[in-house]
Amino acid sequence: MADPDDNNPDEERIPAMQSLLENPFLLLFIGVAMPAVFYIIWGIMEIVTVPIAP
Repeated sequence: MADPDDNNPDEERIPAMQSLLENPFLLLFIGVAMPAVFYIIWGIMEIVTVPIAP
């Protein structure tokens, strides 16, 4: 007699957040890109706040 769990047509789907956290290259990209974007935005804000020379 076959086990009812074998060849189950409605297999359990992996949640999106779990697949994101299991992808090391995506985590590496996010870990490098996010600080870079924040530092670029911070640098633009610093340049904008510098007063214009008379």
